[in-house]
Amino acid sequence: MYYDSYGNRIGEVDSDGTIRDSDGRRVGEFEKDGTIRDSDGFRKGEIEKDGTFRDSDGFRKGEVESDGTVRDSSGYKIGEIESDGTVRDSSGYKIGEASGMSKEQAAYHFFFK
Repeated sequence: MYYDSYGNRIGEVDSDGTIRDSDGRRVGEFEKDGTIRDSDGFRKGEIEKDGTFRDSDGFRKGEVESDGTVRDSSGYKIGEIESDGTVRDSSGYKIGEASGMSKEQAAYHFFFK
């Protein structure tokens, strides 16, 4: 589940990759090959095996590194996902929590929300 900085549930990712909003409605899907689709099945982008995020046109949006650092397309640090699921912005402020999600799924919120 994904929570904002106030502890409000803002979404979740089911074990099958279904992305749900805070009301439990299906809003997208993470496919096993890294493709991200919206609720209508349109390709929003992809997450490559090295943590690179690409938009639907193939342009690099950023990356999540193995240590949880999230960088934009220019390489600037825009956030961090800690091992306990805490999500912080570039200034270190807690902006959410992504318990039970992979760091790539948690980073989705930086690039596609």
